[in-house]
Amino acid sequence: MTEQAKVPAIRFAGFTDPWEQRKLGEIVSIGAGAPPSAFSAGNFLYVKVDDLNESSHFQFDSAQRVDANTAVKPIRKGSIIFAKRGAAILGNKVRVLGKTAYIDTNMMALEPRGVDADFLWLFINQTGLYRIADTSTIPQINNKHIEPYPVDIPNMAEQQAIGTFFSRLDDLITLHQRKYDKLVIFKKSMLEKMFPKDGESVPEIRFAGFTDPWEQRKLENLASFGGGHTPSMADASNYVDGKILWVTSQDVKQHYIENTTTMISEKGAATLTLYPSDSIVIVARSGILRHTIPVAKLRKPATVNQDIKVIQTVDSCDSSWLLQYFIASNKTLLREYGKTGTTVESIDFAKMKSTALMVPYIEEQQAIGSFFSRLDNLITLHQRKLELLQDIKKSLLDKMFV
Repeated sequence: MTEQAKVPAIRFAGFTDPWEQRKLGEIVSIGAGAPPSAFSAGNFLYVKVDDLNESSHFQFDSAQRVDANTAVKPIRKGSIIFAKRGAAILGNKVRVLGKTAYIDTNMMALEPRGVDADFLWLFINQTGLYRIADTSTIPQINNKHIEPYPVDIPNMAEQQAIGTFFSRLDDLITLHQRKYDKLVIFKKSMLEKMFPKDGESVPEIRFAGFTDPWEQRKLENLASFGGGHTPSMADASNYVDGKILWVTSQDVKQHYIENTTTMISEKGAATLTLYPSDSIVIVARSGILRHTIPVAKLRKPATVNQDIKVIQTVDSCDSSWLLQYFIASNKTLLREYGKTGTTVESIDFAKMKSTALMVPYIEEQQAIGSFFSRLDNLITLHQRKLELLQDIKKSLLDKMFV
């Protein structure tokens, strides 16, 4: 039976030749590292395994710099570097040297020889060299693992087309990642400046036209409170064909809720309160309360389980503003009202309701709430674009390699 020609599911126009299987040792030169004792301080990169944590594709920096050593062969720019020993292998941290450098003895380098460097990095990053590591004791990769490793490759022109395409896609992903990160940092900064600091009655930054001092009010005077429970799991009719949102602690991962992991039926919801959209939900009992108080606003009517507390604001309190207050004051509230249980952490919600907070007039609340709602929408937009690009890349890697 004739072996079927190896070709990927998706190819660039003009490429029709089957891919050829080669041994990795035939298309790379294997480079080794040297111990720190072989060097004195200087200007060349000396890359250790820990340095790989600070990069994602190209390695342009290292914590240690060394002087050139004529007795040690440097690793050329464009070489693929990775950990060759220890648990770091399983992390699949494969990088491309952005500069000629030296590496330590726990690392290995593959210098492309007759193969496109970007294509080779994609192949290694995609297939994962941890799959060929010796894991009988301490995970390790040696020349004996690298040299016979089969690699399916096209001609050089197709390699370069694939490598260039994914390099540009990575640049686009990095751009959206940076935009997202900057917006998250900007929001954190604005939360600190648009809510009064402890002991102060006005924030550092205010919208034009607002000059009145904020007033101290108790949370219990700004809202009503509720909760929920879990309908019987033994009665499947409580959940079958469910169309009603039912919020549990695992659903409060973002600051807005439109869908839930589990939907309950009308029968299941009959014994619960259906809270309107714009209600605020807080996780009051969960292991995650060691670090933060998850809080979110409903964008659709929903029911909740026993681990969730619900806050519905009165007319003199804007729900979007109150949501941002909880986000801005999260650590303080956790410190004051968090309780360590024998099995799971919880919030002393009865005590939390009596907390005093600084509150502006409703018009200023609405201005602040609207500002942060728009900012949150922008952050979500960039997050979704980033996730979409990452999904596209993953799908194309599966389809553009044999």
